[in-house]
Amino acid sequence: MPPAPIRHWPFRHWPSRPAFALVACLLIPILLPGCAQTSLFTSGSVPVVTPKAEAKKPTGEKQTAAIPARPHSAPAPVVRAAPVPQDVIVRSAPALRPPSGIEGQPTRIGLLLPLSGPDNAAGLGHAMLNAAMLALFDIGGKRLLLMPRDTGGTQEGASRAAAELVGEGAEIILGPLFNTSVQATAAIARASGLPMIAFSSDRRVAGNGVYLLSFTPYQEVDTVIGFAASRGLKRFAVLAPDDPYGLAVLEAAREAVLRHGAELAQAEFYAPDGKDLDESVKRLAHYYARRQALLARRKELENSEEQTAKLMQEALAKQDTLGDLDYDAVLLPEGGELLKSLAPLLPYYDIDTVEIRMLGTGRWDDPKVRLEPALLGGWFAGADRTAAAAFRSHYKAAFGHGPPRLASLAYDAMALAAILAQEAGGPDFSARAITDPDGFVGSDGIFRFGPDGVAERGMAILEIGRDGFRVQRKAPTTFEALTN
Repeated sequence: MPPAPIRHWPFRHWPSRPAFALVACLLIPILLPGCAQTSLFTSGSVPVVTPKAEAKKPTGEKQTAAIPARPHSAPAPVVRAAPVPQDVIVRSAPALRPPSGIEGQPTRIGLLLPLSGPDNAAGLGHAMLNAAMLALFDIGGKRLLLMPRDTGGTQEGASRAAAELVGEGAEIILGPLFNTSVQATAAIARASGLPMIAFSSDRRVAGNGVYLLSFTPYQEVDTVIGFAASRGLKRFAVLAPDDPYGLAVLEAAREAVLRHGAELAQAEFYAPDGKDLDESVKRLAHYYARRQALLARRKELENSEEQTAKLMQEALAKQDTLGDLDYDAVLLPEGGELLKSLAPLLPYYDIDTVEIRMLGTGRWDDPKVRLEPALLGGWFAGADRTAAAAFRSHYKAAFGHGPPRLASLAYDAMALAAILAQEAGGPDFSARAITDPDGFVGSDGIFRFGPDGVAERGMAILEIGRDGFRVQRKAPTTFEALTN
């Protein structure tokens, strides 16, 4: 019996321009000119404006939107892309609550993001808002209202925003981004019976109505170690930051090696701020012991009168250490500038990155990692490359620049909410619907939520090459492949 089809984000033709204008007024009245008189938002709050982007002008030509499609289905039909506003203004409506029992009311989707606060967080928050808006225009129906609210990147801000959304009649909450914010808002959502699809990667905050759509270290580590073990690597070392993320990676590695018949040979930590990286790498490399072994061997050869001793001395003169390491691969779950500082230290202290395979997590999903010679040939688990590339192209076409890595989570969360809101019997945000075991196809490939509320994903294995990432193993297109 063939497997059940995976739920997908459907395509459909946009209505004619007059009808579309009416739909736009119903969806987000304040976003588009000409709809301001019907705004559902009050003007007494502080506006939050997304980064400016060039609007896509509707044309008479049909364009294909890069939306995920059902696996094994016929090619997606051509759709007309919706115009994207240059400036998205988010205003608060503290007193708004829809009348109970009146048909025709829009389905209210709450969205919690850091739209102000620290620069890095606010920039990511705005990009995720852009992605959610894109999904709304791509998939949202005539009766769907997106209600974005600013958390300020703090627990207190997230709690206030969540309480506001509950008061305004939100039926599901998307976000927030940080684990502390998820913890702060989960009780509010649960008390109101609202499901929450959050973006944190901390598995500890999931469950009991809170679902995590993110890529978790647990699954990334399990996937890459499983692949490495299938290629004959059996002894693993971990070099991780001494913070909650690094501890989660180490815990995942311990479970993964047991599951895949391998062994964790060594684990070392370094300061997350990058202080004294050399000492951490030296410990991983057993540098001092191997250095002493080299010096002792040189002394032995100096006292030898055999002819071969001189040849061995010449060979050892080019080495800094002597002796092999007792692991086949090093898991290095770092990214950005710190990865660029850390990776070169491994070969510098005699960890041969040609013989010993480097492994990474989703933090390696950055085109710049190919510029670091020590990482060439390294493996990491990542999103379905075809789906991810389609989303990036779609986002760039709409906003004039590429999205940050996590923007796709907001797109998929909004798309999932839109699909569940369009059920034949009315919006269905129940646990049964959200945890459909057949799963969904998103902009990073297939995913489904497990009983613990954490997303299970079909991930690819990527290898770092000089010209970019090479796919070593394609992402699965059905969950049947993951269970067989």
